[in-house]
Amino acid sequence: MIEKRGGIVLTSLLHQIPPFLPTPGEAMVMTVELPPGDAGTPPHRHSGPVFGYMLEGEMVFELEGEPERIIRAGEAFWEPGGDVIHYQAGNNLADAWSRFVVVMVGVPGEPMLTIVEEEELLARRDRRAPRPTP
Repeated sequence: MIEKRGGIVLTSLLHQIPPFLPTPGEAMVMTVELPPGDAGTPPHRHSGPVFGYMLEGEMVFELEGEPERIIRAGEAFWEPGGDVIHYQAGNNLADAWSRFVVVMVGVPGEPMLTIVEEEELLARRDRRAPRPTP
């Protein structure tokens, strides 16, 4: 949605009602820069919802229960956080950096990102969408 207010143009990139917001909560804004071909962070979860915007490049993005997809420069994305595993956030480009901005909402005193152990990944493998065939 594009809205004009005087000489200012506001473009809505994403409108999402998260399933929860931690109370009390804290927010963190970060840039993430992935070198060419980098697989990104191993499977993990966040203590609260995460909202992001792809500045440049392409990211392979996969959340538990959803098929992987490619997020391209100029696109917004989000994940609910909590118990949902974030499997992939890797650079889809072998010859260029990819960069994005994230706003993470979390629980004070808890890590914003927790790596998921292999045992839990195996126990929840039925929740992962089928992998694409090469």
